[in-house]
Parts: sequence; C-alpha cells; structure tokens
Amino acid sequence: MQLNTVFNAKITISLITCLLWGLMVSFSAHSTPPFDEQRAKNAGADEYDMKHYVMAFLKRGPNRDRTQAQAEQLQRAHLDNITRLANEGKLVLAGPFLHDGELRGIYVFDVTTVEEAKALTETDPAIQAGSLVLELLPWYGSAALTEVNELHRVMAKKDI
Repeated sequence: MQLNTVFNAKITISLITCLLWGLMVSFSAHSTPPFDEQRAKNAGADEYDMKHYVMAFLKRGPNRDRTQAQAEQLQRAHLDNITRLANEGKLVLAGPFLHDGELRGIYVFDVTTVEEAKALTETDPAIQAGSLVLELLPWYGSAALTEVNELHRVMAKKDI
C-alpha cells in the first residue's frame, strides 16, 4: 500500500509538472513579452524563472468519523486557513483532487524547506483533527506561481 501511494504521488507530481510546463510553452509560443527583471526579482526567480517550493500532498487521515455538521465546520475552518496562508503569501496554490481516493488535495508553499512547510501545515484544523495527513516534498517550479493568488482574486466571482 505504501509503495502504491509513493507511485501515485510521483505520477501526480509528473502530471502537474507537465501541465505547468505545457502552459508555459503554450503561452510563450503565442506571445513573448519582454523580460521583466523587477517582476522576476520580486518572485524570487532564478535565471530560468524557476524557484524552490514545498509541495504537500494531502491524504485521507485516520480520524474522519464526525457528524455532517462537524464535517462542515471543519471544512470551513480548513478553507479559512487556506485563505489566510494565501493572503500571507505562504501558499501559492491549493486545491482538491476531484475523486474520492486517498489523495485529497495539494498545497504548494512558497517556502524553501520542508520544516517551514510543516509548521504551516500544522495550523490547518483538518490536519490537527486527523481528518487529513500529508506528505511534504521539495519542488522546483515556475516562479510565476507566486502571482497565482493575485490572479485568482481578480478572476473569482465568489470567495471560497
């Protein structure tokens, strides 16, 4: 079972990486805006417009027995924590997987160490309650992800 989870996580990382690279290649094929040195510097980009993050795979935890009202309250607290971390600039990407499997969602933290990300995940009420457990992995991705939250704010019709 553990080997299967690791295999699934590696496949998921590969798919996400391919998707992000595909989006970047597709965008650059249609237009090549001039290099924005200040924007790259603000994002913490290296010469390839990449940087270090920590990715969290949220998995189904052992402690999931609760009433519907308790589950809704815990979910609201979980979403509020996600919003807080995003507003603080620590969380650049988050979202659930759209199936009912063991992997429930991902976080991408704008931090450089697993220890920093662990401290942030410990503030999540769903993790505190044991409803979710996680696996943290260092990840190297586009520095442009740091702008996702700002784009989200101007494109979302409703708050989560």
